[in-house]
Amino acid sequence: MALVQISEPVQNHSLNKNKSSAGIDFGTTNSLVAIVKNGEVRTCLDNENRSVLPSIVHYTHKDVLVGYNAKEKGQSDSNSTITSIKRFIGRTLDDIRLRYSFLPYSFKKGTGGLPVFQTNQGDKSSIQISSDILKVLSYRAKKALGSELDGVVITVPAYFDDAQRMSTKNAAAVAGLNVLRLLNEPTAAAIAYGLESTSKEGIIVVYDLGGGTFDISILRLSSGIFEVLSTGGNSELGGDDFDYLIAEHLLNKINLEGELSAEQSRILLDVATNAKISLSNVTSVEVSIFGWTGIITCEDLNKIIKPLVKQTLLICNRALKDAEVDVQEIMEVIMVGGSTRIPLVREMVANFFSRTPLTSINPDEVVAIGAAIQADLLVGNKLNVNAKNMLLLDVTPLSLGIETAGGLVEKIIPRNTTIPVERSQEFTTFKDAQTAITIHVVQGEREMVSNCRSLAKFTLKVPPMIAGIARIQVIYQVDADGLLSITAVEKSTGKKVAIQVKHSFAFSNDEIHEILRKSLRYNKQDINARALAEQRVKAERIIDSLIKAIQIDGDKMLSDFEKDELFNAINKLTKLSNGISVDKIRNGIKKLDDASTDFATRRINKSIKKLLSGKSINDI
Repeated sequence: MALVQISEPVQNHSLNKNKSSAGIDFGTTNSLVAIVKNGEVRTCLDNENRSVLPSIVHYTHKDVLVGYNAKEKGQSDSNSTITSIKRFIGRTLDDIRLRYSFLPYSFKKGTGGLPVFQTNQGDKSSIQISSDILKVLSYRAKKALGSELDGVVITVPAYFDDAQRMSTKNAAAVAGLNVLRLLNEPTAAAIAYGLESTSKEGIIVVYDLGGGTFDISILRLSSGIFEVLSTGGNSELGGDDFDYLIAEHLLNKINLEGELSAEQSRILLDVATNAKISLSNVTSVEVSIFGWTGIITCEDLNKIIKPLVKQTLLICNRALKDAEVDVQEIMEVIMVGGSTRIPLVREMVANFFSRTPLTSINPDEVVAIGAAIQADLLVGNKLNVNAKNMLLLDVTPLSLGIETAGGLVEKIIPRNTTIPVERSQEFTTFKDAQTAITIHVVQGEREMVSNCRSLAKFTLKVPPMIAGIARIQVIYQVDADGLLSITAVEKSTGKKVAIQVKHSFAFSNDEIHEILRKSLRYNKQDINARALAEQRVKAERIIDSLIKAIQIDGDKMLSDFEKDELFNAINKLTKLSNGISVDKIRNGIKKLDDASTDFATRRINKSIKKLLSGKSINDI
């Protein structure tokens, strides 16, 4: 049988019009979008030349406000002003209430226990709210490019689970976006610095200190492949916490009597934030607030925020231990997030990792820029950016398996396994004297081959042996490009055959979702079908073995009555096997086992006598 190889048609990019794409950094506190245009990567600005969009949505009775306009409504209508929606996406309401003790929103449970926000415009899911932010970002990109988007890359934290990733993709779909890939944020930062296109290999640390969260990721770069070794962080530690400490410091200086009003609290925090930002560029700043005027120096700021920066480094230390990496092994440290502009943060990070971190790209924009570069490559504009094809760790969207006796699927690489990956499993022959076996490669989540997608079939020649003696090792390998290779080896002879299946994961998102929905919908039926097939296979194997034994030794060891009893039991089991009752087949197997026990004992005793008489096992 010929080997199977499915190849992708070669595209001539010089004849194709460039496609439009964008990279979106969907952040907890702020979001950005970047594009590649005329070979240059740049972030997209709003009408006031701001690249950052606060991740805040406010719902009036008729309109939807996103970003700075929504932020202004936070105090006057907090119930309908949703901030940090990224913390809620993909989470159940019960999970959210466990994580966050106080939230200024009215919730109710939606489908699957997911949270539903009750706003001026009615019920809103976390997916709908996220999509409203993505719509604004996509509008910016389309305006900058002058065309519709062919696809986007959206960044997510490396620790996002399946539910969070799927919810992010669903939000993009609601916003009318075609998601080319969900890209891990630390990987996007590394791409922005072009590390994948260098000849360097080693450990990369991405230190991400944003407004609301801190994340640390340890990556290994090898042959252009980024692998996440470990992640860590604190979802309640960021630049906002620096602001609160500075505000508290100012409040102690001012000595106001009584509690601050909501408006005064907002003013105090704004002054604290502006002072923090200014002190990234100057050594001191004058502050005037509530009739008090004073000076805050860099030394004051450092003393105030140093304990929190130390907390981030403790988390870094844990992440290094989890990755089993020493500081001396680190090749580069990348700084991400606006709070990494603070000189003390850079200084303490540099001292901890014993190297100067990379800070040449705007830390607010670095993730979006990396996503834009990846998006441009994925839509085929490989001539637009001076960058090589990069290999990014992805996951298998559906399980990869092999057909076994009875039309069953044995999963070798389960869905959502990180690639590249290699898995192997041993199989054996079902019939005596088989000279070949067919390797049938399938993809899907169902238990039976008939409900999965066939990817390839090939044949491996094997020497004739008793059923169950041969040992065939089947190896599945998926590389970082999604190229599936299968190798089958018969261990006693070393005979080997291998094939490659390119683009084995060529399903659309809708098709994948439908496959997963069916696997859940038919889960009970599939379990029953598998159990029935397994019992039928077991019955067939026992019947074949017993008939062969009777043909060899029946005349010598069995009376006519005993033969009739065994054949009656065989016939009964054969009839039961054609039925659909798993329990009846199982009971029939037990009865045949019981009926043939004496015969089996006699054959074993005969074999032992032959062995003791000096005959080899091959003579038996």
